[in-house]
Amino acid sequence: MSEVIGFIGLGAMGLPMASNLIRKGFSVIAYDIDQEKIKKLAALGAKPGGSIADTASAASIVVTILPATEHVEKAVLGQQGVLQNLKPGSLLLEMSTIDPHVTDNVQIACQEKGIGFVDAPVGRLASHAERGESLFMVGGSVEHVERVQPLLNAMGTTIHHCGPAGAGIRMKVVNNFMLLVTAQVTAEAILLGSKFGLSVETMKKVTADTTATNGQFQVAFATKCLKGDLNPGFTIDLAHKDISLAMEAARELRVGLPVGAAAREMMGIARGSEYARCDYSAMLDFICGAAGVEPPRLPG
Repeated sequence: MSEVIGFIGLGAMGLPMASNLIRKGFSVIAYDIDQEKIKKLAALGAKPGGSIADTASAASIVVTILPATEHVEKAVLGQQGVLQNLKPGSLLLEMSTIDPHVTDNVQIACQEKGIGFVDAPVGRLASHAERGESLFMVGGSVEHVERVQPLLNAMGTTIHHCGPAGAGIRMKVVNNFMLLVTAQVTAEAILLGSKFGLSVETMKKVTADTTATNGQFQVAFATKCLKGDLNPGFTIDLAHKDISLAMEAARELRVGLPVGAAAREMMGIARGSEYARCDYSAMLDFICGAAGVEPPRLPG
């Protein structure tokens, strides 16, 4: 494979995705502020990047997957950032969940420098990323999307080309708004059922057979908080950031999202507690604690 992949951001999603690229035979140079994560990739065969500039200058495609808007602005647009060091004819694959306006700014900056651009934020859970089963919401020209498709195929199983550059991140904002509101409703429903004296197994089984079924109860909660695992795949802190992106977009577009506003406020309260860096499914434990109810768990 002739492309050299610079991978910047080795968090809960980035580390397993970069690992899958290496396993599939890609040449990867990796960078993160956490040196231990770089060492993990190096053990698989990645070349350690000494800095963002070092990583970008050695690559023909740079992948960035970072926690928040400000991190992308600094890493990509800042002094000694990606765009100052990526050669013309190269391509930036930006996979973070950020303010869509900043995605637009990055795309324009890439175009001005003769650099290709694709935004491809990630769907599904960290456990899917580990298995190479991620989903990607992709924005970009057909030419640029085709160039990164081998990478996406190596890291996931499902690719949705949502439209031109910027369409991917906008789809991600909509997707995460829906999943986070659903997660809050799911947590409240489980709390109500627990107060009724229903077992969580019964609630899960019955709702799986009605139109009330959803991936939060059946997959996300069932594999995390309902098993007693609050270790983060996606923290409450980041969930609050993502739903806030949707609410800010709605404000700009003059769209009212009252249910979303309520869900964001609950996450805002939770992120001021000890649950802030727990998995977002721990919203169940947070509201159970406030109600004086023992958080329910699935057996096994």
